[in-house]
Amino acid sequence: MTNSVKTSENNLVSYGLAQAHLLIAVLYVFIAVLAGLTFSLQFIDLYPFKDIALLSPGRIRMVHTQAVAYAWLANAFFGVLHYMIPKLTNHKIYSEKLGWFVFYAYNFLILATVALILGGHAQGLEWAETPRILDPFIAVVVVLFVFNMVTPIYKARANPYYVSVWYVLAALIWTPIVYLMGNFLPQYVFPGTSGAAISSMYIHDLVGLFVTPIGTAMAYYLLPVILKRPLYSHALSLIGFWGLAFFYPMNSTHHYLYSPIPMWSQYAGIVASVGVHIVVYTVVFNVIATMSQDWKTVMSNIPLRFLFVGIICYLITCIQCAVQVTLSVQKIIHFTDWVVGHSHFVLFGVFSFWSFAWIYYLLPRLLKTPMYSASMMSWHFWLSTGGIFLMQFDLLSAGLVQGNLWADLAPFIDSVIASVPFWWVRTFSGMMIFVGEALFIINVYMTWKQSREQTSVPSGSSVQMAKA
Repeated sequence: MTNSVKTSENNLVSYGLAQAHLLIAVLYVFIAVLAGLTFSLQFIDLYPFKDIALLSPGRIRMVHTQAVAYAWLANAFFGVLHYMIPKLTNHKIYSEKLGWFVFYAYNFLILATVALILGGHAQGLEWAETPRILDPFIAVVVVLFVFNMVTPIYKARANPYYVSVWYVLAALIWTPIVYLMGNFLPQYVFPGTSGAAISSMYIHDLVGLFVTPIGTAMAYYLLPVILKRPLYSHALSLIGFWGLAFFYPMNSTHHYLYSPIPMWSQYAGIVASVGVHIVVYTVVFNVIATMSQDWKTVMSNIPLRFLFVGIICYLITCIQCAVQVTLSVQKIIHFTDWVVGHSHFVLFGVFSFWSFAWIYYLLPRLLKTPMYSASMMSWHFWLSTGGIFLMQFDLLSAGLVQGNLWADLAPFIDSVIASVPFWWVRTFSGMMIFVGEALFIINVYMTWKQSREQTSVPSGSSVQMAKA
């Protein structure tokens, strides 16, 4: 991959590493969506692998969730950080060789995770299903990545940090701690409700202390670069940062309301979940106020469109979160498809959209080739947007129907029968997203292929001039 990419001026950015992480991330998002679509077929009695234990729905579901969080988003984030941090700090990462070791080791561990989960060796912890034998190795690789990224940030400490660096640095510190906490403590140290309380922190902190700060940093960097205008308010961005650091670690127990976990902890989780709106509104206002300076460019530029829809999804999903954590609403929606819709809207509608924006912006610069098809980019945007909004509305509606039937003490099978039309719509929306991701991977592949063809043509040749 490195042969088609030249390093930037002053050799700051390891373009090869950034490109490698982004390209493999594109492959992973296609696989993750395919696994999710396949899993949804069981609800409408069309699952194609009913009698194959290796591909049973429960195992495919775990592959889907693990691939979204650790394969797709993590690799996309790693690729962006390899570009963004040297640019913001004016210092190289500690070691490019270490970066390549992390790339190969991390993605080998991802493949090993999939193989072992399909083989029936998952860990029995939500969002921490990675087999126990792999957890120590993943932790070590993550720490090595953190070391590589923290080094340029530390070297630049004499200068004021742009807000994106604040967010990234916090995520780099939080992520190894969160991973160790969620994958080891409930399994080996704290049993029962104590372990559940810690597991709930991991479920939410994976999103709030890894995905959210890096995703916000990506948005705060990319938006001013494309618009060529400064971020609306640096002060607001710092308020959002400290609000995230203060509120997010405490809102985890809202996953276990009405459980044996002490009620003071549950109440604290509710208050913190509502309080985190300070973070949401500052980020949303900052992004939209920056965009409002040039709506024409926002509407015509595909990366900015993905950023815009992502920030709208961020606002909706966090308002929804503040509502659904209340005790009265939890009585209805807990364990229903409402929760499934909420999680899809967060990880796909917000952070996947921001990752799409970055890939469409950065990959042509890494490959020194424009995207193969603008039409495919547009279709990817509209299919993904339509699909995720349809899925969100459908699953929220299904959750309300299910929850109210359970509250009325109707036979459980009644809620299953009532859910079938919603599950058909869920699968249809998943097909829309899948087609969008298929166009995405084809577009990226063709762009990569064109870049390879261009580098294989001698400079100044008649073929190259004809292509130009």
